[in-house]
Amino acid sequence: MKIVIGSDHGGYILKEKIGKFLSERGIEVTDIGTYSEESVDYPDFAAKAVSLILDRTVELGVLVCGTGIGISIAANRFKGIRAAIVYNSDAARLSREHNNANIFAVGARTMDHEEVLKNLEIWLNTEFSGGRHERRICKMDNF
Repeated sequence: MKIVIGSDHGGYILKEKIGKFLSERGIEVTDIGTYSEESVDYPDFAAKAVSLILDRTVELGVLVCGTGIGISIAANRFKGIRAAIVYNSDAARLSREHNNANIFAVGARTMDHEEVLKNLEIWLNTEFSGGRHERRICKMDNF
């Protein structure tokens, strides 16, 4: 599996933890930055991650900003992207099972980092159930 990770300055420290977490599980990680806590703009990193997903260089993405809100909004501006702010284990499971989320978005300043890693594990191990959910995703892709 190949995953892109990215963050703004507010999510940098958590992004680094996530990168290590994924690598330890044998997942190939493409880190598109940022590489420090120096102020940057989250839409730039969302766009970089999205481009790798849409051109199929990677399968999934993990994006982090201070709250997860801004970076998920930026990512969701692109057709074919389903970025979900994953705030607990139910959201982790259902965002994949029902929504086939291809980006896991979180807030480094609003979420417990250990809980984020537990939720990421759930998210990665949950399969899309298809069926009636596929129909709904197709409708969104046709907006």
